[in-house]
Amino acid sequence: MFVIKNVNVIPMTLGDEIIVDANVLITNERITSINGSIPPGATIIDGKGKWLIPGLIDMHVHVPTDIHFGSRYITQGATIFFDTQDIMTLYIANRVTTIFDLNSKAEHFGQRNEIGKGKVIRPRMALAALINGGSGPGRIVNTDYDGRQAVRSAKAEGYDCIKLYSQLNIETFKAIVDEARKQGMKTVGHIPDAFQGKLEQAFVPNFDLVAHAEEFSKQTTEYSDEDAKRFAKLMKDNGTWLSPTLITMVDILSQSRSLDELRTSPTLQYVHPLLQSKWLTANNYNKNTSAYRVAHFEKMVAFHNRLVRACKAAGVPIVAGTDTGVSGVVAGFALHDEIELLVAAGLTPKEAITSATRLSATWLGIDSLTGTVEAGKFADLILLDANPLSDVKNLRRISGIFVNGRWVNRFTIDTMLADLSKRNTAAEDDYDWKKMTGSK
Repeated sequence: MFVIKNVNVIPMTLGDEIIVDANVLITNERITSINGSIPPGATIIDGKGKWLIPGLIDMHVHVPTDIHFGSRYITQGATIFFDTQDIMTLYIANRVTTIFDLNSKAEHFGQRNEIGKGKVIRPRMALAALINGGSGPGRIVNTDYDGRQAVRSAKAEGYDCIKLYSQLNIETFKAIVDEARKQGMKTVGHIPDAFQGKLEQAFVPNFDLVAHAEEFSKQTTEYSDEDAKRFAKLMKDNGTWLSPTLITMVDILSQSRSLDELRTSPTLQYVHPLLQSKWLTANNYNKNTSAYRVAHFEKMVAFHNRLVRACKAAGVPIVAGTDTGVSGVVAGFALHDEIELLVAAGLTPKEAITSATRLSATWLGIDSLTGTVEAGKFADLILLDANPLSDVKNLRRISGIFVNGRWVNRFTIDTMLADLSKRNTAAEDDYDWKKMTGSK
């Protein structure tokens, strides 16, 4: 039992008003009361001058598993495993208490089971089954019948949502979206290439969330404010939300220019050595780059900001996602980058934080459990040293975090990160992407 005493609470509720000098009681994994009586024997956490907000939600991640690269790579006679705690440490250290994986497999259920058993300090996980056409990644379907069956199978297997991917044909896309509606599952994802030149046809009921602003920049050559407004209207009229993943294209643009920023990034030390090697030696964004490619990515970055502003003006709900797993996009840290980019694009700090808390919980259908600071909800909470509403960068000024009622203070977080960095550094010589994969 814990009490955060004399803390300033930013509840992030719809009628959101700061509660000054509040006492927040946490019993087991739940918030028991705000400004209720303090029971004897409770552990007191001094919240004087500090700020309490809900834990953050990343609405677009790709969590590595043992088959992340399609098979298990062997080095020095040992199988390379992605340790679940190492993966989750980056989220916890960065105040991320819920993640939404958008290409989930059976191995992710194993990770979620480890989490459920309390073996790992971890965020909650929502899982989406990826359905695609042609011969790309995911479950491949090319008829409406197969698309519907893939949705039913994913539902039976326990997935939370359906992710739509780029190679789907129009008929199959619409059948998947419709079947997901019948099965009570939301859909999220790409706008398939088949809708090029006929974008309006993609916006059908139950196409709930577009996973990248990039899906719209692929639909224009003008990158204009008018295009941004037109795309925002399509989403608004259909009830479709947007996860812009601004940080993804910002990082891709940086890597298309040079790998120097990635190579010297202070967060790279926390990335698994195999991923570090891949990003730095087999980087497709940097390989054979050109002035044309750089200029193209610059236009996309600028247009994505226009799209965010247009969506805000049109009333399209925006949720924060990062596409973690893409080269250079580091778990946990990237969500803070994304929130700050949303502010730079025109959202207020409060709106940007809402995109990573209450709105994301609402879209996932877990808003009765998390996303705000209210009695009865899970104790997924962040204790900050400064007010994030006055400067969103204050989200980085952490005092500690509650993860499902478990208190993790700043010292423990720093120790976990330092240990991870040390082990990654010691293992660097064992992981050479090119040697292990035979790539050039």
